[in-house]
Amino acid sequence: MNDMDYQSLAVVSASTLALVVICVLIHYEGLSQLTTRLKRIRIRPRPRILVMIFTILLIHVSEIWIFGLGYFALAHNPAHGQLLASHAVGLFDYVYYSATCYTTLGLGDLTPVGNIRFLTGMESLAGFVLIGWSVSFTYLEMDRFWRG
Repeated sequence: MNDMDYQSLAVVSASTLALVVICVLIHYEGLSQLTTRLKRIRIRPRPRILVMIFTILLIHVSEIWIFGLGYFALAHNPAHGQLLASHAVGLFDYVYYSATCYTTLGLGDLTPVGNIRFLTGMESLAGFVLIGWSVSFTYLEMDRFWRG
């Protein structure tokens, strides 16, 4: 590897760390705020559960967009890598790719090449953990609402 490759790897690694940290903090704050607000609103349990589910979905969609914007920004420098596709790749393609990574769906119609592949793996891991966190949160909140 030459100096340019090490520089790109450092940029992609630092960017990946920053994106993961931002998304974890958004998730934490989102669930924390949701807990506080759900306790305050005076509606029946069923609509409350719907508010919770739609809010959690919005949090996940926000995180997918953050990762998608990260891919988009990194791919503007060819040294960091790019997504290969059968068509010209635009912003929405990066967000779509982010959604397939975040959810660990991995369709394969867009292929990462170069150092940007590291972000792909870390987004899948982060998405898996954050989705699991949401599932656990939802279970605990539903149990609490339906008992009380």
